[in-house]
Amino acid sequence: MLDKMLANVREAAPLVHCITNYVTVNDVANILLAAGGAPIMADEPDDAVDITSICGGLDINIGTLNARTIPSMFACGARARELGHPVLLDPVGAGASKLRTDTANRLVDELDLSCIRGNSSEIKAIALGSTTTKGVEADIADVVTDSNLQATVAFAEEFADRVGSVVAITGAIDVIADGSHAFAIRNGHPVMSKITGSGCMLSALVTAFLVANPDDLLMATVAAVAAEGVCGEKAAVKMVETGVGNSTYRDYLIDNVYLLTPDELERDARVEEF
Repeated sequence: MLDKMLANVREAAPLVHCITNYVTVNDVANILLAAGGAPIMADEPDDAVDITSICGGLDINIGTLNARTIPSMFACGARARELGHPVLLDPVGAGASKLRTDTANRLVDELDLSCIRGNSSEIKAIALGSTTTKGVEADIADVVTDSNLQATVAFAEEFADRVGSVVAITGAIDVIADGSHAFAIRNGHPVMSKITGSGCMLSALVTAFLVANPDDLLMATVAAVAAEGVCGEKAAVKMVETGVGNSTYRDYLIDNVYLLTPDELERDARVEEF
């Protein structure tokens, strides 16, 4: 099934509106192009709603919030709801500041979200009011491991059911859930945490998969998360072979998304259903 999800992205060439942060915006655009989609970045209130109207999906990333872009997030989310387009929220740094946490909670409450994707601390900050986020990284106490995997799956399922969207908790072990089903994904590589933007890129990638696979948002999310993980592994092999550092690794990651075939994704994804 994962192979079909990727094939659908290549065929549909989804246009994704990204209200994302200025730290990683170029990488977000490039990974969408590598996957077979196309990006538009617009956050000016007088421009952004029109852009949402011509796109297939909306990726909202709160990594560099400001007073100008927050109204655009809500206005574009409302427009996407009117059009029936998928909306993803990446609550970057939720729990690290009052503005981030309050904005993320309002977006969850007021928009019709298809998926919420973040690290374990960010998701807990929204779901439980936890404030252990370390900047934009997960607190070590929140990291998903084999010992707490079952509890994380139950938490993700409960939160997904409560908010009515797919919840993707990503990290060393990824947990993806809706209100009744859950999956763990064991792809990826530790060096992915040594580049800025692997999570931001993933959120855009998931949005493209949601647009291209509207009838199964849960499996679309699983496929996207597995795809970046598989490509992260391939990039790490290339990194060792060529003796380069983390900056080139980022390029290898995007290159491998471009080169990934549906058959490779189906073969190399390590997905466990609960």
